Amino acid sequence: MNTFAESFAAAWHLLVSGDAVLWSIVGRSLLVSACACALACSLGLLAGAWLGVARFPGRGALLTVLNTMLALPSVVVGLVVYLLLSNSGPLGFLGWLFSFKAMVLAQAVLVLPVVTALTRQVIEDAERAHGEQLCSLGARAFMRAVLLMWDERYALVTVLIAAFGRAVSEVGAVMVVGGNIDGFTRVMTTAIALETSKGDLPLALALGAVLLLMVLVLNLAISLLREWRERADGGTVQAARRGALA
Repeated sequence: MNTFAESFAAAWHLLVSGDAVLWSIVGRSLLVSACACALACSLGLLAGAWLGVARFPGRGALLTVLNTMLALPSVVVGLVVYLLLSNSGPLGFLGWLFSFKAMVLAQAVLVLPVVTALTRQVIEDAERAHGEQLCSLGARAFMRAVLLMWDERYALVTVLIAAFGRAVSEVGAVMVVGGNIDGFTRVMTTAIALETSKGDLPLALALGAVLLLMVLVLNLAISLLREWRERADGGTVQAARRGALA
């Protein structure tokens, strides 16, 4: 048995034996990303829905900035959050640097433009299709945004899933602000980078396998949700046709 095969065998053993270190890292990763997505989505959904229906001077420039932030490297986000939370920064009094809260904040800042931009696109497309009808019924911008968010709820769930996948798979921001401290701020991506540099390939491979499985499950969930939505929409159309013919 060569080193390559031995590494995979050892990684498999870590997975099936319930290794405490491995699964504590996985659990911490999920918790950080879930908290970050909850924070980012609570703001991003509302901001995106508002941008989808609002029309004001400078909107095009704002959307350009928002779309630019989609390509913002995670290490840059980590650097900005680090400067904000450092002792000399404006938020240094919080004492969050190299902590769980700092990682949540960094991931939330990273995910917020994704949620906002995707939500804006979903709501704006829906506004083009149904905006005139809602306006004719007297619905103002806020009410249109709320109604369109409910109507496009399945698409917005897809946005949330994509945002979680972006958060759980990033490495730069959490490494900069979290410090990759064993047992406290070490998550899957930072642990993979560290263990690979140390030569501990079994743990890195096991964590990589879990991360890939998570990404696969998230993409499968998105595909199933889209299929479910298409079937539901198709059923609604057929029911409307039957009612019209009756």
